[in-house]
Amino acid sequence: MIIPIQQPEYPWEIVHMDWVTALPPGGDRNSHACLVLVDRYRKPPMFLPCHKDDTAMDTAIMIWNKVISHTRLFKNITNDRPKIHLRIMEKPS
Repeated sequence: MIIPIQQPEYPWEIVHMDWVTALPPGGDRNSHACLVLVDRYRKPPMFLPCHKDDTAMDTAIMIWNKVISHTRLFKNITNDRPKIHLRIMEKPS
């Protein structure tokens, strides 16, 4: 059974993340991948240069510095990677 994603009530409440990899190197970091963030409320994508082998912590720091520090924390994130990638800042057991 497919469960539809709820519709957001405000910007940056629900975000979809998608990685585009195998790009030619470029930019300040000589990046060869791009993280695409889509705010489901407003829809315009945000493109963040990255590397396909960035860790979850690298991704979290990049999202914090480039997005969350200027907007708000996301309530829900959907993505195309395994769930483990979203376990970004869990306390070690």
